[in-house]
Amino acid sequence: MKKFLFVDLDDTLFQTPGKCAAEADLRPAAYLKNGAVCSFTTPRQRAFFELMDREMTMIPVTARNRDALGRVDLAFSSYAIIDYGGVVLEPDGSLDTVWIETMRTDMARALDGLKEAIELIDRYTDSQSLKGRARLIEDYATPFYIVVKDPDKQAERLERIEREALAPWIATAGQDFYIHRNGNNLAVLPKTLNKARAVNYLRQRLQAEHGDIMTLGMGDSKSDARFMAACDYAIVPSGTQLAALTVAAL
Repeated sequence: MKKFLFVDLDDTLFQTPGKCAAEADLRPAAYLKNGAVCSFTTPRQRAFFELMDREMTMIPVTARNRDALGRVDLAFSSYAIIDYGGVVLEPDGSLDTVWIETMRTDMARALDGLKEAIELIDRYTDSQSLKGRARLIEDYATPFYIVVKDPDKQAERLERIEREALAPWIATAGQDFYIHRNGNNLAVLPKTLNKARAVNYLRQRLQAEHGDIMTLGMGDSKSDARFMAACDYAIVPSGTQLAALTVAAL
């Protein structure tokens, strides 16, 4: 039986220096556009990757776009799910055209709502003299979601934006959207854009190709939980947002 691991990347297989400063023998795993190293693997993460790579096919499931995925120094050789599930890449790196056409239709319907959320965020940050600005994230000529970061990496500022500007909108006019906040990232996404939907789509393709398969899902944050639940087994790295909400809370 073929085995597949659907795996998140950032804070799952590697992380930024501030989150692993106490670790020894760190190695570069991801890079910024200017070539500077931005994330590292620990020895345990490398051992885990080697084990999984020997035993099954690993499929990244990430918020990263195509460019950012290309700056990850890990050897994936199969499909990839990127842009929070908005894009599925074939093993040769080409675009799954069936999936992208589905998503383009859905994202076109969501665009007005995303623009409204941008206006809400920017109006609030201006009124509070905050520096963060909302950005519309696009890939393959398709707008997918918006994100805001705090330039000073003050998480409490993003919490205020979520609580005071976005939550009331989500509860009323923005009911077709959801919020994801983890670290210095605050994102607003259409409900039609989620990793679980893309994982289910790709699982069906893999089952059609291979017959019965066994799947594992692995991720660090609340936004990963749904795609992990769509798999046969789930793996939660310790010390992560999702671990704090699940196994560490018991």
